[in-house]
Amino acid sequence: MGDVRSRLEEITKQALDEVQDNHSDRLEGSSASGMSDLLVRFVSAVAMLGVSIIALYFGGWFWIAFVVLLAGLVLWEWNLLVGKFGGSGLSEVAWQFLGALYVGAAALAMVQVRLNFEMWPVLLAFLAPVIAVDVGAYFSGRLIGGPKIAPSISPSKTWSGLLGGGVAAGIVCIFAEVMDIGPGSFAPGYSASSIVSALGTGILIAVIAQSGDFFESWMKRRAEVKDSSNLLPGHGGIFDRLDGFLAVFFVLFLFAVVPAYIGLA
Repeated sequence: MGDVRSRLEEITKQALDEVQDNHSDRLEGSSASGMSDLLVRFVSAVAMLGVSIIALYFGGWFWIAFVVLLAGLVLWEWNLLVGKFGGSGLSEVAWQFLGALYVGAAALAMVQVRLNFEMWPVLLAFLAPVIAVDVGAYFSGRLIGGPKIAPSISPSKTWSGLLGGGVAAGIVCIFAEVMDIGPGSFAPGYSASSIVSALGTGILIAVIAQSGDFFESWMKRRAEVKDSSNLLPGHGGIFDRLDGFLAVFFVLFLFAVVPAYIGLA
């Protein structure tokens, strides 16, 4: 009996050691893979930001060509998703028409703001608030957590993230108002009411940007895909990166560009 017990203990110890070794190997592999993915995402993000700033700097036809290129790629990805919906041919055409209107309107607004303003006002007053939404939502969502907004569509989005994104965007909008940058330059100076209005604008931008994010997430879930494409290493597709921008600039087109075109603003 003593020999049998000793043998069982030896076998158990070997099995435990093997499990521990395999677990350590998986952790090391996961860590290495995570670091590699993080590096790829960082390099891709820097490259995208660099190209965008260059296009903003030159403006004019360079910016127009850049926006048209982005819009074309987003529409291509949009149609890829729609093609996987499994609907009728008529519904697919309707979705493609909707995509052309949605993306085209947002692209026109992106072009128009650069025609109206110099590089830095566009970057700080129009683009930075949307970027701030993503940054603020990411960190507040991670730090605070809490209830999900729509877990069936986007499991990672929380109410605390939306609030953090709104506050972050509001801070950027307040900075633009105080420094008379972008739309804030039309009324020099600032007051308590303009600061409150800037904060409200930031919160509104966060709601619109998150709505655009949810809309694209819903499209991807219906198409049963993780990303809109694999054009951007570590980031998915162009649509994945611009979903919030598209929603914000589409609303800007409806409430600022269109009234200006028809002489109401």
